[in-house]
Amino acid sequence: MVAPVGCAKLLNCKPVYAPLTLIALLFEAACGYPQWLYRALGHPVSWIGRLITWCESVWNGTQYSFEQRRFNGLMALVVCLSATLIASLACVLIADRLLPHPLNVVIVGIVASAFIAQRSLYQHVEAVADALESEGIESGRRAVAMIVGRDTTSLDEHAVSRAAIESLSENFSDGIVAPTFWLLIAGLPGVAAYKTINTADSMIGHKSDRYLAFGWAAARLDDIVNLPASRLSGLLIAAAAFLLPQMNGRDALQAIARDAGQHRSPNAGWPEAAMAGALGLKLAGPRIYDGLTVPDHWMGQGRAEANAVDIRRALQVYRIACVIQAVAIAVLAIAMNVWI
Repeated sequence: MVAPVGCAKLLNCKPVYAPLTLIALLFEAACGYPQWLYRALGHPVSWIGRLITWCESVWNGTQYSFEQRRFNGLMALVVCLSATLIASLACVLIADRLLPHPLNVVIVGIVASAFIAQRSLYQHVEAVADALESEGIESGRRAVAMIVGRDTTSLDEHAVSRAAIESLSENFSDGIVAPTFWLLIAGLPGVAAYKTINTADSMIGHKSDRYLAFGWAAARLDDIVNLPASRLSGLLIAAAAFLLPQMNGRDALQAIARDAGQHRSPNAGWPEAAMAGALGLKLAGPRIYDGLTVPDHWMGQGRAEANAVDIRRALQVYRIACVIQAVAIAVLAIAMNVWI
C-alpha cells in the first residue's frame, strides 16, 4: 500500500512516489496539458517564468557590480525556489487533507504531469518533419525555430533536421527524464523545484553580458540537477535502439563513451550522442547563436545529411524510450511494494 504523499512522508526512504510518477507520465502522454486550462490559467512554467522575469528586472540593473549581480541572481533563485516549494507543498497537503487515498495520489499525479512534456515535445518535433515534407525548407525553418535557440534563417534541410533531432534528444533529458527522476524521488515539490531551476537556466543562464553574472547560479545548479537524468536518458535511448529494427543500440553506447564528454554541455552530450549512434548520424557540431558561430564537437560518426525521415526515426526511438521509462517505474513500484 502506498503511503500518503503528504508532507509528513517526505523523509520516507521507500520510493513512495513511484505510483504518483507513473500516473503523471500516463496522464501527460494521453492528455498533455489541456488547452482550455492553459487559456484559463496559463501554465505552471509560465508562472515561474513571470517570477523570474520580475526578479531579473529588479535585481539585475546596471547600477550593481558584477559580484553584486551574481549574488542577486543567487537570491533570485532562492526566492523562486521558495515560492515554488511552498505552493507545491500546499497542493500536496490540501490533497491529503481533503481527498481519500488513493484519490489524493491520482490528483497530485495529474498536477505533477504539468511539469513533464512527453506529448508536447513529440508534437513540436513532428511538426518539423511535417513542415519539411509538405511545405519545404522555409516552413521547416519556422517550425524548428520554435524549439531551438539558434539562428535558423540559413539552415538547409540537413541542418534543420539535425536541429530537430538534437532538440528532441536534449529535451528528452531535461523535459522528460529529469522531471520524472525528481518526481520519483521527491514527489511534487521535487519536480516543481527542478522545473524552477531548469526554467531559470533557460531564461537567464546565458553567457551574455546581461546574464553572465545574474544567471551564474541558475546555470551551475541546472548542470548539477540534470546530471543523473542526462546519463539515464542516454541509456534509455540506447535501450530503445536495441529493441527497434534498423536502429543500432551498440553504436549508441559507443557514441556515448566516445563523444558525450566532448560536448560543450556537461549533460546534453549523453542523449545527443546516443541518438546519433542509434540513427547512424552526426549531431551537434558547430552552430550559430545570436549571429556568432559556436564551435562544438560532432556526436556520432555517421552521416550529417539528416532529413525528415530521420526525424521520424528519432521520434520512434523517443516513443520507445518513454515506454521503457514508464515500465521501469511500474516494475519499481511493484518490486518495492508501493503500488496503490
